[in-house]
Amino acid sequence: MVFMAFEPGGGPVESTQVTVVTEGGGLVFTWDADARIEVRNLGSEVVIEANAAGLRTLAGHLLVLAGDGVSDGAHLHLEDNNGLEDGSVGLVLERSDEE
Repeated sequence: MVFMAFEPGGGPVESTQVTVVTEGGGLVFTWDADARIEVRNLGSEVVIEANAAGLRTLAGHLLVLAGDGVSDGAHLHLEDNNGLEDGSVGLVLERSDEE
């Protein structure tokens, strides 16, 4: 089971942190405040379109999943109104150490 908890913060928001609790512990994912990420399914290909802050955010998510001690199968679901722009198709970032 995965639980998400937003970190409280004061003053102007520069980023948002979400802690995902897994069996092996917690993973912290951070979003830049002005990140914009859109995912479109064009049938034969998927387009991930993002501004610079969105690209940094996605890169950070991937680095968290690639970290030492992160278990096989750890993943993050992104959907419209939950990390992605409205109208985006869902995107799952998942670690898989199996060959």
